[in-house]
Amino acid sequence: MLRWALTFLVIALVAALFGFTNVAGTSILAAKILFFVFLVMFVVSLIMGTREPRESI
Repeated sequence: MLRWALTFLVIALVAALFGFTNVAGTSILAAKILFFVFLVMFVVSLIMGTREPRESI
């Protein structure tokens, strides 16, 4: 799951690069939304990945 979060973060960063620099004027809003959605997914994935699994009894 962490690999997916990293992949989505990279995609969001590329989309944000195009959106924030006005390279693609119509994608600014979509890039901002994707950037923050994937950033949240990345942070959640980091938190969930650092938890130690419960030991079965």
